[in-house]
Amino acid sequence: MDSKNTRLQMKLCVSGAAETGHCGIDAYDKGLELGREIARHGAMLVTGATTGFPLWAAMGAKEAGGFVLGFSPAGSEKEHIETYNLPVEYHDAIVYTGFGYPGRDLILTRSSDAVFFGCGRIGTIHEFTISFEDKKPIGIFEADWETDEVLKNIIENGHRPNDRIVFDTDPKGLVDKIVGLVNKDRVNRASFHFASTEGV
Repeated sequence: MDSKNTRLQMKLCVSGAAETGHCGIDAYDKGLELGREIARHGAMLVTGATTGFPLWAAMGAKEAGGFVLGFSPAGSEKEHIETYNLPVEYHDAIVYTGFGYPGRDLILTRSSDAVFFGCGRIGTIHEFTISFEDKKPIGIFEADWETDEVLKNIIENGHRPNDRIVFDTDPKGLVDKIVGLVNKDRVNRASFHFASTEGV
């Protein structure tokens, strides 16, 4: 195999609420469809190895034949299950970070090429601000939940322009836009590497 033509699998994170009572009656279906679209694009789904919206995305991704990688706040599978009461189902691999939720959030988003935000709570906002500071491509899923409006308000009052944030009510359209941004980054990195090694 020619290693110069080999591309690593894109890693797309889904951030959202573990507790979803405030998310609306169709949040489950929307989470499933977002996961399916990520898998259909040939990308790896990355989650916080938790319940709720990220788990629904994982279920959708597995249904569509995708690969799901989780990052747990726990330091072991035992702690993940018994202390944090988190699932292992619908994940192909889980990294046990041992850093609790705040540290897990940093590793989760930084390990991903882009981050999608569905219905969420304070942890989702934390992951959003990390992704924003790291200049990650960000896809905000607009729906009946309030999270998209909360994130819009943060963006508008943050007084820092960011052209790497996209919104859409359609999971396919949202994933298409984010994949385009990630591929643009990849082309730029490849071009830079070629230019920097040319003539060496």
